[in-house]
Amino acid sequence: MVGMIELEGLTKRYGEKVAVDNLSFGVAPGIITGFLGPNGAGKSTTMRMVLGLDRPSAGDVRIDGRHYHQLKDPLTHIGALLDAKAVHGGRSAYHHLLCLAQANGIPDRRVHEVLDTVGLTAVAKKKAKGFSLGMGQRLGIAGALLGDPRILMFDEPVNGLDPEGIHWIRNLMKTLAGQGRTVFVSSHLMSEMALTADHLVVIGQGRLLADTSMARFIAENSRSYVRVRTPQRERLLDALAGAGIEVVESGAEVLEVDGDKSAAIGELAARHQVVLHELSPQRASLEEAFMRLTAESVEYHAHDGQTPAGQSPAAPGQAWGSDWRNS
Repeated sequence: MVGMIELEGLTKRYGEKVAVDNLSFGVAPGIITGFLGPNGAGKSTTMRMVLGLDRPSAGDVRIDGRHYHQLKDPLTHIGALLDAKAVHGGRSAYHHLLCLAQANGIPDRRVHEVLDTVGLTAVAKKKAKGFSLGMGQRLGIAGALLGDPRILMFDEPVNGLDPEGIHWIRNLMKTLAGQGRTVFVSSHLMSEMALTADHLVVIGQGRLLADTSMARFIAENSRSYVRVRTPQRERLLDALAGAGIEVVESGAEVLEVDGDKSAAIGELAARHQVVLHELSPQRASLEEAFMRLTAESVEYHAHDGQTPAGQSPAAPGQAWGSDWRNS
């Protein structure tokens, strides 16, 4: 399939440390695939191996059936933003992109096109060392787009972008996927990923935890329930018990019922003439689902600064509850 990234048993070791552990998954065209995992999960290392920047210890990764070094014109196959700071600070935005274009047989006119796409035309002749983090991100994205590739790979593309810039990159990725291109993006901003990605690949400690649609991921890794508020709490509790509907949690005026039973509860309340002040289905966010799935894969655990019972205060420079084994 054109525009396909395929990983099979991909593994990367640094001495005794296993950064990526037997990863197998595919990234398909026409959708945005989000790549999630806690810090240190192996996301950046995996992306570097896709581009041939790191050599796998085992396994294989292919782009359209070939290794990156086998691609005749790699920038026309895959464009990537891995490190926005990987720019010669003494070069202007224009000359940075021009060097990339000339080294890869890309027409000079394409430089002007991508500068316009990312909104840097007005500062094209300014040196990159004077760019803000957000401007650097835009320049890195321009470099990824330079070869008009079928595959785009972005590592934390919204770092340093203001709200307008975040909105822009979100729409850009959706446009690229809508054109049938492959878009593979990692981010720590769960709220943004929830608005952007169609499919998710989640890893923890280098291992695959999930490879599924956004909707299915949230459904399988979170709790959905109905929140009910009523001044006639006891009357509603009796009605729910009579219908075999179990209340999971209850407060003074608030009841919670697992599952998506809002219609049944509303009809039941109407039949028993119970006044409802709230009847709202509650569905977990992507962040909540992600935290639940990856709880056992987080390498560094920070706590609230309170000394656990029986434990001595932390030594200077050591954070409470942090796991320093691999720092």
